[in-house]
Amino acid sequence: MPRTNTRGPRLHRLGLLLAGAALAAGQVHALDFSEALAIAEQQSPRAAALRLQIDAAESAQKAAGTLPDPKLALGIESLPISGMDRWSLTRDSMTSQRIALMQEVPNQAKRDAKVASAQARVERERATQTLQRLQIRQEVGLAWIAAQAVEQREQLLVELLAENQRLQDSLPARVAGGSAQAGDLLAAQQEALALSDRRDDLRRDRSKARAMLRRWVGPRADEALSGGPGALERPVEQLRTDLAHHAELELYPAMQRMARAESHEAQAESRGDWSWEVAYNRRGRQWGDMVSFQVTFDLPWQKDRRQVPMIEAKQREQERLEAEQDDVARRHLQELDDNAAELQALQSQLQRLNGTGLRLARERADLALANYRAAKGDLSAVLVTRAQVLEARMRLIDLQAQHDGLVVRLNNLIAN
Repeated sequence: MPRTNTRGPRLHRLGLLLAGAALAAGQVHALDFSEALAIAEQQSPRAAALRLQIDAAESAQKAAGTLPDPKLALGIESLPISGMDRWSLTRDSMTSQRIALMQEVPNQAKRDAKVASAQARVERERATQTLQRLQIRQEVGLAWIAAQAVEQREQLLVELLAENQRLQDSLPARVAGGSAQAGDLLAAQQEALALSDRRDDLRRDRSKARAMLRRWVGPRADEALSGGPGALERPVEQLRTDLAHHAELELYPAMQRMARAESHEAQAESRGDWSWEVAYNRRGRQWGDMVSFQVTFDLPWQKDRRQVPMIEAKQREQERLEAEQDDVARRHLQELDDNAAELQALQSQLQRLNGTGLRLARERADLALANYRAAKGDLSAVLVTRAQVLEARMRLIDLQAQHDGLVVRLNNLIAN
């Protein structure tokens, strides 16, 4: 009986398994740092609200400076209410049916000021959008860093718990052989309890960090995190030079133009507006119809009590904005200097911990473990030094998170 060749089907099944594994691997997505920023900018409800606000300001700008809508008046004039001709529309020569068209005409200076104010409002909304976009990027970046840092801390605890479990598994044999004390197992179990408590805290923090990130990127917040904020896009000295273009300071030129336009509008009130009216009066057939035309002028004769106080109020508003802009500029300069000093300190600490601190902690832990295995030391020294290694690695994660957070803040001070 001929043998059945099973190699082909086996290879086929193996190929299907590899293809399925490759497909499964391809379905494992990772959320990149820059991708998270782009998603937040495009899909954030706050960003959508700002875009709508700009659209509203641009629509309002189209109406700025236009004349008010004309008014249509319908009425009856000189209708007798007593005598033989009472309530008659045709028997008295003075009675007429009237239709009139009236148009108010604000003075040109006021209309120009309204146009300038609308243009400045659009510029302010655009500057606000730029500021909010940078703030969104900053908040997303900080949420991403927090989520990544807490998962790195949790991974450290998982590794140490696994190491603790291996220690517990080896202790009964060592106690039986006389190379370990009976209390060592209790000490290892106590360490496991403490580590489990910390892991529970980190799981809670991870859920909170992912929820914060989910606010900005939606369901993709549950994906693995990759990448990071990188380095400073501008050196600190360049940031000091460009600080006048800080996103918040970019609001003030537009707000000052709005204040100037409102001041010009208040000054234009002293010139007064005017209006014109055309009316058609229809009377009885025995009387002729009539047409009338009139022009009306405002008389701003109480300028000291009405227009002048408003002009002064608008001028004070301009001065307030200038003083506020100077205060904001000084505050941002102080914050930049504080962040620069903090960044320099973090860089030194990271370098020192990476280069020496972590190595020394690990060497102490290795030495304590070697002494314990050689019955020259007790387990408490091993657990203490191992905890010190854990704290050093945790501190390294914390320092890196603080460093990355400062980089995110400094990279989002000035719009590119």
